[in-house]
Amino acid sequence: MAEKIIRTEYSEVMQKSYIDYSMSVITARALPDVRDGLKPVQRRVLYAMDQLGLNYDKPHRKSARIVGDTMGKYHPHGDSSIYETLVVLSQDFKKGMALVDGHGNFGSIEGDGAAAMRYTEAKLKKFTQDVYLADLDKNVVDFVPNFDETEKEPEVLPVRVPNLLVNGADGIAVGMTTNIPPHNLSEVVDAVCAYMDNEYITTDELMQLCPGPDFPTGGIVINKSELGAIYETGTGKIKLRGKVVFEPAKNRSEKDKLVITEIPYTMIGANIGKFISDVVSLIETKKTTDIVDISNESSKEGIRIVLELKKNADVKNLENLLYKKTKLEDTFGVNMLAIVDGRPETLGIKDIIKHHINFQYELATRKYTTLLEKEKANREIKEGLIRACDIIDLIIEILRGSANLKMAKDCLVNGNVEGIKFKSEQSKKQASGLDFTERQAG
Repeated sequence: MAEKIIRTEYSEVMQKSYIDYSMSVITARALPDVRDGLKPVQRRVLYAMDQLGLNYDKPHRKSARIVGDTMGKYHPHGDSSIYETLVVLSQDFKKGMALVDGHGNFGSIEGDGAAAMRYTEAKLKKFTQDVYLADLDKNVVDFVPNFDETEKEPEVLPVRVPNLLVNGADGIAVGMTTNIPPHNLSEVVDAVCAYMDNEYITTDELMQLCPGPDFPTGGIVINKSELGAIYETGTGKIKLRGKVVFEPAKNRSEKDKLVITEIPYTMIGANIGKFISDVVSLIETKKTTDIVDISNESSKEGIRIVLELKKNADVKNLENLLYKKTKLEDTFGVNMLAIVDGRPETLGIKDIIKHHINFQYELATRKYTTLLEKEKANREIKEGLIRACDIIDLIIEILRGSANLKMAKDCLVNGNVEGIKFKSEQSKKQASGLDFTERQAG
């Protein structure tokens, strides 16, 4: 028994195990791929929906069915993480472009959670079908075995836009995080076209077309001068402010109002309620006496938080107080980290666009190579049919005189006439000269 024991240093075992675990989390769980801008669970949810036939023009299907298929076939890491991913993919207040059409309660911008997956339904959006999942049947990407090698799944989706920029990304891996803001689709496409026209374009020139992030919650970037360095290096801090509008009273019975119509992206969820609590605290601690009342009138149409003011309130001073003491001014930490060739890498905006274009070149090459091979195969068959029409009587004679299809095919391909009964020696001689291809003879 003793000779089977392998003695090793405990620290070495722990180090190797930790490294293996870390790389698994980094590459297979937490960070998006630079090519499609998706984390594995997001990719698998979309692919599972595509395989279920949940097209935009078809009825919605229970979310529980989508989660079950994703977990059973591709992502064996628990249903809660899969359903949370499905919910986020449907929330237009978190994504630049929502990829899933949700039906039912999929949560709210104020932090209300989604209903249980047995109560909600979902299907793909047309944009997702056309831009994220098209051409999967044309061998444009590699398919790899799933976790138990019973199914095949795409290594990456053939996404036609830089999803890493359009929808952004966030994730916490081992020892590293990614936090990429969303951007306007039209601006990103313009930047991609500009890079294709001139690969030596600078980051500053790209930012003339894509000047900065486009958060679905709105907000104002107050450190625009620093954006160039952030987009060059892929790291930095964006300072955001909510948009505040002064609405004067229309008559004596009304009060002047300070209305917040846009909020920093970081305020999504419970931070909206915290903002209201912080304002109430400012009133109670007498740090401001200009606010009479506060109410949240937000709806599906957008954010509207109303602060009623006393007469002759110092509006500018109140705005500055809100920015200083509440989350109405906040910081978004940018870290454009993604998986490039199996390794995590921090990327600037130009690097992301470059990788995207290289990926598109690969997709187009593989797509049209596949289509060309298909057309060549069709051409071969059609040429065979044309040739067969010229000697149709001989072919009928071969088929009738053969004992089986194998014998007939051997004659058509190799000119082997042994064992075949012909009507005349001339037919036999003519048949011996046949040289159809395997595909034509089939």
